[in-house]
Amino acid sequence: MKRVVVSLDWVLLASLLSLAALGMCILYAAVYQGDMGLWHKQSMFWAAGMISFTVLCFIPLRLLGLVCWPIYALALFMLMLVPLIGDIHMGARRWLDLGIANIQPSEIMKWALMFVLASWFATREARGMVNITVPLMLVAIPAALIINQPDLGTTLVLLFAMAALMIAAGLPWRLFGLAVSAGLASLPVLWHFMHDYQKQRVLTLLDPQSDPLGAGYHVIQSSIAIGSGGLLGKGFLQGTQARLHFLPEQHTDFIFSVLAEEGGLIAVILLLGLYAVLISRILLIAQRAHNRFASMLCIGIASIFTLYITVNIGMVSGIFPVVGLPLPFISYGGSALVTMLAALGLVMRVAIESNEKIPWQRPGSPLA
Repeated sequence: MKRVVVSLDWVLLASLLSLAALGMCILYAAVYQGDMGLWHKQSMFWAAGMISFTVLCFIPLRLLGLVCWPIYALALFMLMLVPLIGDIHMGARRWLDLGIANIQPSEIMKWALMFVLASWFATREARGMVNITVPLMLVAIPAALIINQPDLGTTLVLLFAMAALMIAAGLPWRLFGLAVSAGLASLPVLWHFMHDYQKQRVLTLLDPQSDPLGAGYHVIQSSIAIGSGGLLGKGFLQGTQARLHFLPEQHTDFIFSVLAEEGGLIAVILLLGLYAVLISRILLIAQRAHNRFASMLCIGIASIFTLYITVNIGMVSGIFPVVGLPLPFISYGGSALVTMLAALGLVMRVAIESNEKIPWQRPGSPLA
């Protein structure tokens, strides 16, 4: 037990606990004089997430290499159940009711996919028809199921994580450039298949003032909140946009606006600094990892966190369309928070095994 405690990456743990404290404070401000039950539920989500974080710190990575494919198959099966028996919330069918809790299979799939991709590229380069086609198929099937829910944000996460891991695995830049060019060329076709509300979000991004009381309301109110915070903010629990409930979904997608209004630029810099420390530490752990599987795993986790942070802050600032991605460790939500903490538990396990020089499996295996 003593060796495990000594081998913990204390920078990673400190940044996580700092984000936890900041996140609970901002969520309290977002739900103050509203549904305080959400704050208490988030406390329980944090407790469940930290339990998963702690448990995964003690599970050898070689076991994860053995079970990642069954986990992917289970997540895919749950995704197939969503259109049949899934619950509908806010016009989207994304959740499965397990009796004791609702889970979002797409949240499990994004991490399960990252595990199998890390396992696939642990012994392969992203070169050759087979080595590229198989990962594409592993992503295409769940992406088709998720975008049908509809959930464009999670679909983008799957594609981004795949691209990051393939580049890390040696994908030639010319192929990556061709893929990006093909994606841009297919935008007119994609537009045809987009839902009306998704098209409206894109149009609103270009001109939010065209419908200030309708589709543009979210972005306009969020921009007002961010801008009114100034340098030092209005003070804790003093934000008018949040207190008067002008901000939509202020405890989930738009919680960054609450932070910026009440804490100002100083609070924003603090949050971004904590994120920078967290992600840079994950990448450093990836660099120090003693095998390719562990390294790819950390790179995938860092890429997903980076996308979440960039897209969420961008969409509440009016830079990106609103796609419904939460702000990591800050936004309210159970499935997302627990799975993110579990992912960090895996990163901590990589750090522990690297520090203790735990021997791997035989040479040539994915964990060698």
